[in-house]
Amino acid sequence: MSVKSLSVHNTLSRTKEVFEPLDPAHVRMYVCGPTVYDYAHIGNARPVVVFDVFTRLLRRLYPKVTYVRNITDVEDKINAKAKETGEDISVITGRTTKAYQEDMAAIGALPPDVEPRATDHIKEMIEMIETLIAQGNAYEADGHVLFKVPSMAEYGQLSRHSQDELIAGARVEVAPYKLDACDFVLWKPSDAETPGWDSPWGRGRPGWHIECSAMSKAYLGETFDVHGGGQDLIFPHHENELAQSRCANHKDIMAKYWMHNGYLMSEGEKMSKSLGNFYVVHDLLDEFPGQAIRLTLLQTHYRQPQDFTKDGIAESKRTLDKWYRLVGDVSHTDDDVPGSVIEALCDDLNTPKAIAELHKLASVGTPEAMRALKAGATFIGLMFQSADEWSSWQPAGAADVNEAAIDALIIERTDARKNKDFARSDEIRDELAAQDIVLEDGPDGTTWKRA
Repeated sequence: MSVKSLSVHNTLSRTKEVFEPLDPAHVRMYVCGPTVYDYAHIGNARPVVVFDVFTRLLRRLYPKVTYVRNITDVEDKINAKAKETGEDISVITGRTTKAYQEDMAAIGALPPDVEPRATDHIKEMIEMIETLIAQGNAYEADGHVLFKVPSMAEYGQLSRHSQDELIAGARVEVAPYKLDACDFVLWKPSDAETPGWDSPWGRGRPGWHIECSAMSKAYLGETFDVHGGGQDLIFPHHENELAQSRCANHKDIMAKYWMHNGYLMSEGEKMSKSLGNFYVVHDLLDEFPGQAIRLTLLQTHYRQPQDFTKDGIAESKRTLDKWYRLVGDVSHTDDDVPGSVIEALCDDLNTPKAIAELHKLASVGTPEAMRALKAGATFIGLMFQSADEWSSWQPAGAADVNEAAIDALIIERTDARKNKDFARSDEIRDELAAQDIVLEDGPDGTTWKRA
């Protein structure tokens, strides 16, 4: 398949464009990673899965790909968590970073090529801020350094907001030291209890936006191919990144293509702890296998809003149960990945169509189709376990199941069926199903397993 057949929707142009990397021999991508102060919720996981699939596709099409996804380990939410818990900030960020990496691996995401931490790049941030000040794009005021938004004529080109929308959407405190309401912080002072670093402007810490500009430049250069993240980052985060990077580096672009995944709802509403629909990946992994969570996220096109539900995860698990039963441990190679799956992904990462192609293969049933099914599913980060590993998965707490009680109910059901008391037989099956216990009737009797 021709590399030129790949197309992506570019937020910058608001159109689907043929993907033509700056250097076809080396594709470079930066995706905004987590702020590590707590477990990642399912909304954090969506861009991880989306850009993991995109990276797999790029590696299929190009000889070299560098994928950078950062860790934000200095930010006011982290500072607030430290004050709330009394823990040292390094303890919080170390623990939550490890949990994030483990949880993302559990949903089938490969690690990025580089995972830089903001605290390791303070020097680069200070240098970029100094450059912006020297050329008139930033200024120091009351211990802060701010980017001078009016100094960049094209500010707003990514979000396409009006001036009033930019001010309203910035969600920042109107400060008397600002020259313009839209100006945003590059550096801010730190008190004795807040993390800080020495700088030409006193002890302080970086603003959020400058972190990604410095880290992307450090590992991908002044310009690169793809900048990705959630739709919520378009403004102000990505707009501000683009402005400060272009000005500091004297470039017409920061990234050639900007890709953003859509918002994620939960059980039909915005995620909220008060509504009981705020799903943390770490907790979901106690109830469902990671592959089922991943398949659920891929069922909706990445640019569309998605309503994420537990019923949807359960349905994804049933799909994977079926596929694993069909393919067993069939061997396959990269050449077995169906062209139709690659073609779907090359059309702006159309994962729902790719999954539809896998369903078609599952209905064919031939050995060739089973190899293609396994290869295609593996290509998008599914079915990477053996059939035995998959079937032996159990939710947390499964070891506490009262096996004697289940066996007693199975005996009672068997007797009910012998006595043609099918109502009681069905009642027992439903009772066990409510506990996620599935009965399987065979010539040697009835066995059970976890759903």
